[in-house]
Amino acid sequence: MAQQKEIIAGFDIGGAHLKVARVEDGKVTAAATVAAPLRLGIDTLEAAFQQTAPIHAGAELRAFTMTGELSEAFPSRAAGVAALLDEIAARFPADSLVYATRAGLVPVEQARGIPDEIASANWHATASLVAKIAGDALFVDMGSTTTDILAVAGGKVVNDGDSDATRLASGELVYTGFVRSFPFALCSQAPVKGRFTPLMNEYFATMADVYRVLGVLRESDDQHRTADNKEKTLSASITRLARLVGRDAGDLEPQGWRHIASWFSEHQLRLIHDAAFLVSGKVPDHAPVVGAGIGRWQIERLAGRLARPFTDLAEIMPAKEDARIAASDAAPAAAVALLAGG
Repeated sequence: MAQQKEIIAGFDIGGAHLKVARVEDGKVTAAATVAAPLRLGIDTLEAAFQQTAPIHAGAELRAFTMTGELSEAFPSRAAGVAALLDEIAARFPADSLVYATRAGLVPVEQARGIPDEIASANWHATASLVAKIAGDALFVDMGSTTTDILAVAGGKVVNDGDSDATRLASGELVYTGFVRSFPFALCSQAPVKGRFTPLMNEYFATMADVYRVLGVLRESDDQHRTADNKEKTLSASITRLARLVGRDAGDLEPQGWRHIASWFSEHQLRLIHDAAFLVSGKVPDHAPVVGAGIGRWQIERLAGRLARPFTDLAEIMPAKEDARIAASDAAPAAAVALLAGG
């Protein structure tokens, strides 16, 4: 483990966002999540690093984790890891560490030799922090695109899978998120005026539209363009949802569209609940659900389904009060920075 540093910056390089956290004297003092769609080219990281510069400027140590190697920008996961490590080495040539699932935080050059441990390791970093803080927990991190579900028992991460493929099979990775996922991936029909209507399997709407209609979306969490490249308003979201069932926005009253949005949200919760039921058997009955990420509204509902108390990671993470929510939203970045501090 690295020696204590006064200022540490943590980074989570994802396929759609860059998350950054700043730790000073063992506490998160600032964090941010900014759009960085790698599918448009790795140079999208340039603007993201510049935008977050006030958070990572002056850091004596930098710790990184990633999921961006899965981006369409790269021909393979190993190639993606290598390319992102090149970016890290070029931008921050000194005092940089990268998180590996088995080896922990390692120098960039060591990370090059263990790409399978580096690829999509952010879940393990955050779960390790939860294990250190909570001891026993069902840890759930729901971001814009995916949901991680990890058992933490006796102060250790008790995972079955160690890669995206094996974690999908174990229920520890569910490919649905609070903003960027598509409703038609959750179910094949929706209730409209008392009848089930088959969905049109087109990219007409996203879960951001669902949660905007339900009134639980923070607009700052919806950082990418809409499905139709139009405005992010309630009326526009209703129009997009209406297309999924072959309708126009005026065909139903607002309550009718909220009913349909609730249907999509419910199916997403059922998907996550099924996976959580598999994973939760490895943690004590009294252990809470510890939630992180922008989907905490949905995670708290999950805790109710599981008859477990809910604790937001923001409440137990070492952080300044005004940085807690942002740190939980950017949990992997905060985790690697805190772990790097020892």
